[in-house]
Amino acid sequence: MQANAQKIKTTRTRLIQSLRELGFQVQDSQANFILARWQGTPNAKQIFQKLRNQAILLRHFDQEGLQDALRISVGTDEEMDSLLSALKDIL
Repeated sequence: MQANAQKIKTTRTRLIQSLRELGFQVQDSQANFILARWQGTPNAKQIFQKLRNQAILLRHFDQEGLQDALRISVGTDEEMDSLLSALKDIL
């Protein structure tokens, strides 16, 4: 269990840094997910929809104060690489 927890922490740190490099605002997290805020074009809801069309699942909250946010669960390195690659193409 400890090894798995460490792997998630390492992947989460890499994901946060990569998203920041793409222009997302991401707070540090101690959980197995992160909240990434996006102020650009396409908007967060459009990004969510484009990712969903590619079978990359995350959450978008269409509520006041969260419309610019995507909730991303930390997955495997391969899943996070797929997400980051898709985001680069979308942005």
